[in-house]
Amino acid sequence: MTQIADNTVVQFFYTLTDSDDSQIETNHGADPIAYLHGHGSMMPAIEAALEGKSAGDTLHLTLAPDQAYGERQEGQEQRVPLKHLQGLPKGVRSWKAGMVAVVQTDQGMRQVTVIKPGLKMVLVDTNHPLAGKTLTYDIEVVDVRAATDEEIAHGHAHGVGGHHH
Repeated sequence: MTQIADNTVVQFFYTLTDSDDSQIETNHGADPIAYLHGHGSMMPAIEAALEGKSAGDTLHLTLAPDQAYGERQEGQEQRVPLKHLQGLPKGVRSWKAGMVAVVQTDQGMRQVTVIKPGLKMVLVDTNHPLAGKTLTYDIEVVDVRAATDEEIAHGHAHGVGGHHH
C-alpha cells in the first residue's frame, strides 16, 4: 500500500469546523480533493500530518491560526471597484456586508470579506475569512498513488479533484 510521501498524489475527503464545532465546509458528497504532496499546494501543517499515511487512514487535526490562515491583521480594509468582485452567489443581486468575495491580486486570487458595499466602490477586509480562527480538519484519505512525470513537472495533481488544463 502506497504511503504519502513527496511526489505522491493524495485524494481525501475533509470536514472543516471552527472552535465552536460549527461546520465551515466539507467535500463529502462531492469529489475528493487531490493534491501533489511535497509541492507546497497544501497547508504545511496538513502535509506534515498526512506524511506516511495511506488510503483508509483518518485524521483529526486542530490547527492554531498561525498554522492555518494566520492571525487577523488590523487595518486591512481596502476600497475595491465593485466590478472586481467575483463569486456573487446565483440568484443574489448585490453584495452585502459579511459576504465573502474573490478578487484578483498581484499574488493571484484572494478571498476578501465585504465590509460596506457602495454603488461603484466596495470596502473590503483583505484578511482571509478564516484568519484568526482555530480550525479542525477531519480528513479521510481515499487514495494515494505515485505522481506521473507530467504532474511532477507541472507541480500539481491532475484528474478527479485535481487540476484540469
